[in-house]
Amino acid sequence: MDIKKEEILHIAKLASLKIKEEEIEEYRKNLQDILEFANIINSVDTEYLEETNGTSTNINFLREDEVNNFKDTDQLMKNAPEQENNMFKIPKVIN
Repeated sequence: MDIKKEEILHIAKLASLKIKEEEIEEYRKNLQDILEFANIINSVDTEYLEETNGTSTNINFLREDEVNNFKDTDQLMKNAPEQENNMFKIPKVIN
């Protein structure tokens, strides 16, 4: 399967990626390699393998949340690049 430049540009548009003209060949080769590897994986005979949901039998052990009060708040706040009302001030992460 050979991937064409137009297909790379179409995929980039669907993914809202802005790629430069000189990057197209690199993207094309990387995608080609991924698809070739997927074909290798798809051709493996798995008829005699058992299904698994994972390799670990570990169970999640949850603990109760604990509130810890810091005794030396001033020392803790020295690590804050910005602070407000005695709290770390961070950039907004949700629009």
